[in-house]
Formats: sequence, C-alpha cells, structure tokens
Amino acid sequence: MRAALILTALLLAAPALAATPEQRLAAAGLALPPPNAPIGLYVPTARVGKLLFLAGHTECPIKASGKLGASMDVAAGKANAASVALCMLASLKAQLGELSRVKRVVRVMGLVNSTPEFTDHPAVMNGFSEVMVTAFGDAGKAPRTAAGAASLPRGIPVEVEAIVELK
Repeated sequence: MRAALILTALLLAAPALAATPEQRLAAAGLALPPPNAPIGLYVPTARVGKLLFLAGHTECPIKASGKLGASMDVAAGKANAASVALCMLASLKAQLGELSRVKRVVRVMGLVNSTPEFTDHPAVMNGFSEVMVTAFGDAGKAPRTAAGAASLPRGIPVEVEAIVELK
C-alpha cells in the first residue's frame, strides 16, 4: 500500500511545465524500458488515419505473475499497471519517434488477472491511467474499461490495449 501511495505522489508531483511527455516522465522519476518484442503473429501497433491502435501490452520485460485477490494485492497490481503503461509508452515512442506526436489517449481496455471475488479492477487500472496523465496531462485521460479475467498469458497480472489519436 505504501509503495502505491509513493508512486501516486511521484506521478502527481511531476512538473506540469515540462515541455515534452518524455521530460514530464523523467521529472516524475519514470524511465521508458525497451519495448517487448511481439510473441506470436501480430504487430504491437497499427495506424489507421490519425488513430494508432496498440495491442495488449504487459510490463517490459515481463517480471511479475500473479492473480489479484489471491497472490497479489491492489497496491502490487496498481504498480504493475503503471509498469504496463511505461511499456506501452515505449512502444509508442518506438513507433512515432517522440511521444509529443500523440494528441490524446482515446480509449483504454484493461484486463486484470483476478479471482471471481476480486472487485477492485478500477483501482488496479488507476496505475496505468496515472502514468498516462503524467505523460500527456488531460489528454492522457481516456474512456476506460477495467475488467477481470480468469487468466492472462504467462500468468501476468495486467494486460492493457489502447487507441491513441496522433497530431
């Protein structure tokens, strides 16, 4: 719980005056990891007009496994969702060259590996959303689904897909 509070405080304390999303992330003490290579026959991103569709992302590299409500608590799930956001931003940067080419986050779909009794999926997904708001300000807020899943690939706790609009 304490780690989640510290992460939230760091994210919200990032200087709003930083010029680029990369600078805002750095000011919050966040760094982009190298993006994961696709596992299987798919691409991590697909552009249609000014929309960029992002495939389901995990943390980069995959380290955590666990099920919310069993082996993982909300704070750990939220921290994992924040790591997933950084991985997605790394994919965006690899695709676009710079994050400032993102106009806004349009839609987010988050899956949380959880027990049937677990009901705090939105609290877990807030970790993802907080990183997006740190990077893009209000343009990082998006309509979002936070849903439970009986299992996710390789036992990962969180998987997120998104759509962003490009400038």
